[in-house]
Amino acid sequence: MKNTMKKPVAIPVEKLRPFAGHPFKVRDDDEMNTLIESIQTQGILSPLIVRPIENTDEYEVISGHRRLHAAQKAGITEIPALIYALDRDAAAIAVVDSNLYREHILPSEKAFAYKLKADALKHQGQRTDITSEQIAPSCPRR
Repeated sequence: MKNTMKKPVAIPVEKLRPFAGHPFKVRDDDEMNTLIESIQTQGILSPLIVRPIENTDEYEVISGHRRLHAAQKAGITEIPALIYALDRDAAAIAVVDSNLYREHILPSEKAFAYKLKADALKHQGQRTDITSEQIAPSCPRR
């Protein structure tokens, strides 16, 4: 299921896998219940972002773990997704960047996410010893 036009394609839920080592928890709470209700009435409005898993017909979720969980709870069998061919490090960076904006992130999740991103940047050969600006924006000095 190649996606070269960068338009969402419908992917069966059973072919989607969470990102290995995903630092953010998916919780069954009031926010999740609201998301489930929204998906039941309106469908999934924002497609997931996934990457192909080598030598399979399955995909790893980069962005949209909460939407996937809510869709499964709502009984949805196919989910719209954008497919990007990313290596592990680029996918790890995208996972972190696509989730850090969320309102309710535990400090431990944020710390693990920054470590995941720092490790991925090291693997890509980018220097992080000069500045940590790629990992977290610096605060202005006073």
